[in-house]
Amino acid sequence: MFELRLDSIASWIQDRGYRSVAVQLPEGVKIDALGISDFLSSNTKADITILGDPCYGACDLFSDYKKIADALVHFGHSPIHPQENDTDILFVEIRADPDIENAIIAVSEKLPKKVGLLATVQYIGLMQKTKDILESRGKEVFIGKGDCRIFHPGQVLGCNYSSAVSVNDSVEAFLYLGEGDFHPLAAAFGVKKEMFVLNPLSGEIRKVDEERDRLLRKRFAAIEKARTAESFLVIVCTKSGQDRSATADFLIKKVKERGKKAYKIVMNEIGPNALLPYKVDAYINTACPRIAIDDSARYSRPMLTVTEAEIVLGLREWEGYEFDSITNP
Repeated sequence: MFELRLDSIASWIQDRGYRSVAVQLPEGVKIDALGISDFLSSNTKADITILGDPCYGACDLFSDYKKIADALVHFGHSPIHPQENDTDILFVEIRADPDIENAIIAVSEKLPKKVGLLATVQYIGLMQKTKDILESRGKEVFIGKGDCRIFHPGQVLGCNYSSAVSVNDSVEAFLYLGEGDFHPLAAAFGVKKEMFVLNPLSGEIRKVDEERDRLLRKRFAAIEKARTAESFLVIVCTKSGQDRSATADFLIKKVKERGKKAYKIVMNEIGPNALLPYKVDAYINTACPRIAIDDSARYSRPMLTVTEAEIVLGLREWEGYEFDSITNP
C-alpha cells in the first residue's frame, strides 16, 4: 500500500558516495527497519545506522546526524523550512494511492458548492484526482498554500493548518483526506467551517462536529481548573521543529506579572512520568500541541496549550478558542 522507493534511495546514496547513512523512521514503518537496512547495505557501500528513538514528524528531525553519519534518510514526512536546504538529508515521503473514486463521488453529494481540499502528506498525491472528480460534479475546489512550515499545497500538519486558513474565505466547507481526528479537528477549530473527513483506506465518510464538541468540553474543563493555579511549569522542547523558547519566555513573564510562580523546563521527550517530580499546579506546553490534546488524561495536572494558557492568563477570550499552531520553524 505504501511505497518506500528504496531503489531511488540507494541511487542517491551511491551517487553521492556516502560511506555512512542514518535512517530515521516513524513508528508505523519501524517494522520494516531491518529490511530497509538490509536493502541499503546490500545495494550501496554505506554503513547504515537505524535511529531507534520515537519520531513524530519532520519537527522531530535528528539534526545531529553528522555526529554518527555522512547523511540522513528521513522517512514519512516532508521537510519543514529550512530543512530542505540541507543537501545531505533525503526526505522520503511515504505515499498511498488507494482507489477512492467511488468514495469521492459519494461524498460529493454531501458537499456544498465551494470546497477546500486538505490532506496529510501520505495522501497529497490524491488531491488532483479528488479535485478533478469534484469539479466534474459541479463543485468549485480550492487548494490553499500554507506558510513556510507547509511543503505542499493543501497539506496540513498536526501543528499547522495555514493551508486551510489561506482559502477559508473562498469556501463553504472543507474535505480532508486522511485518517484519524487530530488533523481535521485542528483545521476545523482554525477555520470554523464544516469539516468532512474521507478515510482513503476504508472509504469512511464523516464529519468531526461531535468530536469537536466533545473535545471543547474537555479543554474547557482543563482551562477552568488551571484558572486557580498558583504555579506553572512551562515546557520547552529541544526537538528542532518544536522549540518555542521565545513563546515560553513571554508566557513566563505574563504568569509572573499576575503574581504567580512560573518555572521553565527544557525537555526532549515529554511525558507524565518525566513531569512527576515537579510539584506545580499546571503545565503549559509550548511543544507539539498533540501532547496536551491527545494525552491530557495521562497527566495529573492540567496540561495547557499556548492558546489555552493565554485564555487562563486573560490574554485571549474563551470565545476566541482555537487549536495551538506552530507557524515558524
